[in-house]
Formats: sequence, C-alpha cells, structure tokens
Amino acid sequence: MKYRISFICDESDTFRRDVLIDEEATFLDLSNIILKACGYPDDQMTSFFICNDSWERREEITRMDCSSGSIDEDVYTMADTPLTEFLDNGVTRMEYVFDPFNERTFSLRVMGEEPGHGEAEIIRSEGKAPKQVSEFDAAAAVVPGSSDFDFSDDFSDEGFDSSEIDPEGFEFSEKF
Repeated sequence: MKYRISFICDESDTFRRDVLIDEEATFLDLSNIILKACGYPDDQMTSFFICNDSWERREEITRMDCSSGSIDEDVYTMADTPLTEFLDNGVTRMEYVFDPFNERTFSLRVMGEEPGHGEAEIIRSEGKAPKQVSEFDAAAAVVPGSSDFDFSDDFSDEGFDSSEIDPEGFEFSEKF
C-alpha cells in the first residue's frame, strides 16, 4: 500500500502538492519527496510534527537526534522512524518545517491509501513553491564605517564616574 499525502502552505493559495509514498518508507523518505516536489536542496534542519485534529503539535520527528539524553524523552529521528509508526495509528495531520529559522511550515494531510509499492512519486503539482529560506538582504545590511554603524555615543567617557567602580568586585589575571 501507499499513503496519499497532500501538503499546502499558508503563504500561497495556489500551492499544493500530492505525493504517494510506500507504507514501508521512513519520515526521511517523506522529507526527500517533499523537497523534490518543491525543488528545494537538502541543506536545512527540517523536521516533522505529528498534530492532532486541531493542528496542535505533538511529537517531533527530527532530522537528527539533538536530545539532552534524558531517558524519559522519546526521540524520533526521520531515518529511524517508519511512517507506519504514526500513520497506522490514525494520525492524519502533520506539519513539515521547511525553514527552521523562520518556522515556516507545510501542512500535511494523509488523504488515504492506494494500492501499490515502490518509489515515492509526485502525483499532483499546482502553483509555485514558496522560497525555502528567506534571503539575506545585503542592501539593508549595516556596513562598518557607515553612519548606521556608529557606536561612539555608547563608548564615550562622558558620564563616567570612577568612584562608582568597586575594585574588590573585579578579579584580574595575568593569564589569558
């Protein structure tokens, strides 16, 4: 069997992708077909969130284990977590974080199952995918030496009173 999964993005009313993916696949396989369907490179720390029917986030499935090592904490990684672990237990809603620095996501819904096995495939592609990562605006960046990069007011001697410094509160060391 294959899962039919649709995903959309709040940033575009015209964007939609549907994929078919083998029930034996992992969340890493699902991530790969999502990236392929959008034309994104595989260079971000993407992750999935299992959601309830109200789209509230539950378990996270990460690209790699970044846990603190707590025994009480369940850790799910994409490569080690088969889709069946969650999708066979009635999960129909997920989020896929494709831009981790700006928390931009796709909303995924399991639309059902279809007969077949094999490679994941894109079966519907509508609209243009949003940019994966917000681009750096070089024109708006502060350039050293420009008037926007003036800290002279912050480091002046004006208003400095040496009697306000408690020398016992400082430790000086000859070692660096």
